[in-house]
Amino acid sequence: MEDLSRFVLDYVKKEGAVYAGIATIETLAGGPPSTDLTYVLPGARSAISFALPLDQDCIEPFLSKRNRRSHERDNLKTNALSGGISLHLAKYLEQKGIASMPLCANEVYRTDTEYGMLEMKPDISLRYLAVASGVGHFGLSGNVITKGYGAAIILGGVITTAELKPTPPLLSQDNYCDSCRLCMASCASGMMSPEEKTTVTMGGVKYTYSRRRSYLRCEYVCGGFTGLHPSGKWSTWSPGRFTIPDDESEFRDLLIESIKAYEKWPDMEGGHYHLMMGRPLYLTCGNCSLICHPEKGVRKKRYKMLTESGVVVQKPDGSLEALSPEGARDYFSSLDEETRTRYGVK
Repeated sequence: MEDLSRFVLDYVKKEGAVYAGIATIETLAGGPPSTDLTYVLPGARSAISFALPLDQDCIEPFLSKRNRRSHERDNLKTNALSGGISLHLAKYLEQKGIASMPLCANEVYRTDTEYGMLEMKPDISLRYLAVASGVGHFGLSGNVITKGYGAAIILGGVITTAELKPTPPLLSQDNYCDSCRLCMASCASGMMSPEEKTTVTMGGVKYTYSRRRSYLRCEYVCGGFTGLHPSGKWSTWSPGRFTIPDDESEFRDLLIESIKAYEKWPDMEGGHYHLMMGRPLYLTCGNCSLICHPEKGVRKKRYKMLTESGVVVQKPDGSLEALSPEGARDYFSSLDEETRTRYGVK
């Protein structure tokens, strides 16, 4: 068991992982449904968890609205790398006679929930595997944060029937999160509750982070359908201007309305096909994870960049441009009513 445990950790690190760990059914016991390893592999006993770093050089140009595409390209490539590493390790173990299942870094959803894939609940939560195995801590946002790269990481994992030796969770006193709340301040959707907390218990250890409000908030804004911060002073990379309400019950209808409008926007550069969309989605947000750097000074600098980056509009050729709040209002005023409606401008 110890030899195989050392091997799988070394395997993912040689492929580019900066942190790796092992969780077991014992160290995940008591966790949410998405920690049930047998959901994807009957007889599963262990999970290998790992983290890949995003390119730090692409983050500040993205937040400051100087370059969207470089971070999108890096993010998509790193997600694909995560899936590739997971697949190769799982196949390696299978050919050694050990049943294993690779996990995708994103976009695999449960279908046995009330609203099926629309709820976007993962088959297995890579966040929980990472924290239970010592890959990282939970930040206030609920994102996994690491001492070297903050929350700017992509997670990966492999489920296996092998009896691997678990790695312990990190010590709480080593968590750099000081509840600065810049993650919350950088979220235009209001996804994280400023008052309420969520506590989960895995393997007898309690973990706490900010309660996440309706996931439709994140689908609406991080999906790129709208993006203007309630202050009106800055936006994500989305040119959408649909209202971001406080009432959770309003989101489903607004999401449907904005998706229909989104289908009529001109194509942008880049993008990625999502199984629930008929056209590409574009990376326009992720601010809460990109802001969260281990050094507080860097967090403050990045937040300042974001909030001074302006408001994005889309030109008829599909290109995006960041303008001042006043300039963006003037631009939308110059458009005909049908075009304004397409972007949610009343």
